[in-house]
Amino acid sequence: MGNNEMFLIWKLIFQNISTKNLILIVIGIVIVVFLLSFSENSCGIQHMKILNDINSYEQSLDPEICEIIVEKIDLFNDECSPYMEILDCG
Repeated sequence: MGNNEMFLIWKLIFQNISTKNLILIVIGIVIVVFLLSFSENSCGIQHMKILNDINSYEQSLDPEICEIIVEKIDLFNDECSPYMEILDCG
């Protein structure tokens, strides 16, 4: 399929979409992006960030990083249901 054929296919697709439907699609996309930007504080994303921080700590073994991670884990355990074990920075 060449570029001209692909262009014609997209042209036919957009030709059948009315302006009202196009506006609704754009508004829907904006709402989804808006919701995803605020879901950054979700428990799953926080859990993944903490696991990434723990991996970084295991490579550096920096005690300051460990203390920061422990604080993050404390906040996570207060807000979210899957309990995470506190790191031993000793």
